[in-house]
This record gives sequence, C-alpha cells and structure tokens, in this order.
Amino acid sequence: MCGDHDFLEQAICLAAANVAEGGRPFGAVLVREGQVVTEASNQMHLQQDPTAHAELLCIRQASELLASNRLDGCVIYASGQPCPMCLSAMHLCGISRVVFAAANADGEPFGLSTAGVYQQLGLPLAQQSLCIEHVAHSAMSALYQRWHALHA
Repeated sequence: MCGDHDFLEQAICLAAANVAEGGRPFGAVLVREGQVVTEASNQMHLQQDPTAHAELLCIRQASELLASNRLDGCVIYASGQPCPMCLSAMHLCGISRVVFAAANADGEPFGLSTAGVYQQLGLPLAQQSLCIEHVAHSAMSALYQRWHALHA
C-alpha cells in the first residue's frame, strides 16, 4: 500500500512531466482510502484557463467519477503549496487533508508563489487591490429562501 511519500512522489513526477511538455511544475494526486482516484498536472498553458490548476482538475475529475460534489475522506498530494483558489475548493468539497512538497517560499524566486494572493485575501474587502463592491438586492433573500425550501 502506498503512503504519503509515494503519493507525493507521484505528484512530483506529474509536475516534472508537465515541465517537459512546456507546462508549470505542478502536479496533484487525489487519493481515497489509500487508492488513487485521479491525478492531474497544471493545464493552464494548454487550456488557456487560469483555473486549470492540478488540484482543481483532480477535484473536478473525482467529483465526476464519484458522482458527488463532496469528497470527504479524500487527500490531495500536490507538488506545490495550493493557491488560495485550490485550497478554497478543497474546503468547499470536504477534502480531509492536503500534503504538498514545495512551499510558497520555495517558489518565490521563480515567480511561482501565491503568497501575495493569500496576503490580499487576508485584508478587509475594502482594502484589497481588487475593487470589490457589494450592491444589495432584495430579490436575493427570496431566492435564498426558495432554494432553502427545496433543499431542507
């Protein structure tokens, strides 16, 4: 049975193969009950999609394969520290654990750190560099109530 080290090695191998193919050095493996469910490498360069991160691709594939948007009990092994987008998706779908090889500090000299994004997200909305505006709309309360009634 594979352990953390083996799954992490697998993610790093995916990252290395992706670099050889012109991509970024990021790979991920999603595991449930000690078995690989999905694996992926960063595909931003092929899909022209800024959300095509290895971790998100694993989550999307696993959700489809398992026919569920909940991935409770699953572990993601990643070559690099998950960005805030990927980490948020992990929280939202119930990933139980993430193990990564390279921290943001390791990627910083190469322009591969998302520490600045983490810093921005820690600020109040009005202080972030992205202009974020809340425009309250009365229709939303009724829409939320209708959704809740259908899913209660």
